[in-house]
Amino acid sequence: MRLMFSHVVIFWTDPEQPNATQELLDGADQYLKPIPGVLHFHIGKMATSDRPVVDQSYQVALNIVFPDKKTQDEYQVHPMHVDFIEKVFKRVCKKVVVYDFGE
Repeated sequence: MRLMFSHVVIFWTDPEQPNATQELLDGADQYLKPIPGVLHFHIGKMATSDRPVVDQSYQVALNIVFPDKKTQDEYQVHPMHVDFIEKVFKRVCKKVVVYDFGE
C-alpha cells in the first residue's frame, strides 16, 4: 500500500487587485512547485459549475500530494514556502482555507 498525504489550499484573492489571481498562480509555480518531496502539484483557477454543491466563491485552489505527513511538515517550514507566504500570499490574498488529509 502506498502512503500519501494531501494538502489542499483554497485561496480568495484580493478583489481590489486585478492581477492577484495570476500573481498567485505564478508565485506558486515559482516558490512552491520546486520544493523537494512533492509527488503531485496542481494549482488552478476555480472551475465554474451548474451544480449547487460546488463552492464557487474562491478564485484559486492548490492540491499538493506528499508521500507522508512528515514530508508535508518539512515543506511548511521550507524557505521557499516561507518566501511564498511573505512575498505573494500576504500581498494578494484575503482568505485561505486548508484541508489536509492522509490515507
